[in-house]
Amino acid sequence: MARILLVDDDPHLREVVRYALQRAGHEVREEADGAKALSASASWSPDLLVLDVQMPEIDGLEVCRQLRQTSQVPILFLSSRGEEVDRVLGLEMGGDDYLTKPFSPRELVSRVKAVLRRTQPAPVAPTSLLINGDLKLDTEAFRCFCGEVEVALTVTEFRILQVLMRRPGRVYPRAELVDLAYPGTHHVSDRTLDSHVRRIRQKLREGGADAIETVHGLGFRLKQ
Repeated sequence: MARILLVDDDPHLREVVRYALQRAGHEVREEADGAKALSASASWSPDLLVLDVQMPEIDGLEVCRQLRQTSQVPILFLSSRGEEVDRVLGLEMGGDDYLTKPFSPRELVSRVKAVLRRTQPAPVAPTSLLINGDLKLDTEAFRCFCGEVEVALTVTEFRILQVLMRRPGRVYPRAELVDLAYPGTHHVSDRTLDSHVRRIRQKLREGGADAIETVHGLGFRLKQ
């Protein structure tokens, strides 16, 4: 069972989603706007947010932006806009998945299950400390450092980097990287993976490390 914060200004949609999530065994709290979502996230400490993008005053993207300053809680975006640019923007701002309305309750529950599964702590290397030059990853403490600078990663970003750091210099094809970094889910596109890798690169560069290379036509590797 997970604690899920459901944020959408449509009461009918909230009722349908709440019922589906509760039937799946989750504890659900509802909010109707972005301001209340930020307050509830701080006081209730949910395991995941199901967050509508298009809300009045403070929209879902702004909620995500503010949350990412202090929290790495997984976020599943909901939106009535299915354009690729909107999906990419949501992922690049720190979202973990994106579901376009209308959707079936079964698909939503499946997406929630997949996000929760891949964001649960799970060691994928025999040692808790992975080191490559100035880049360090502590898999038990869930912390990333570039030299002495700590880099805040989402759970999904952390898992991707963890896979790459297990074997620096090895090229990981996109399909293999998806299998290793998103275990148990079948909803991850190349575009989603690329968005997460782009955000990891940006954060590492801000910390002083240019560590990930794209091997065109093949995939990604960590520089040795």
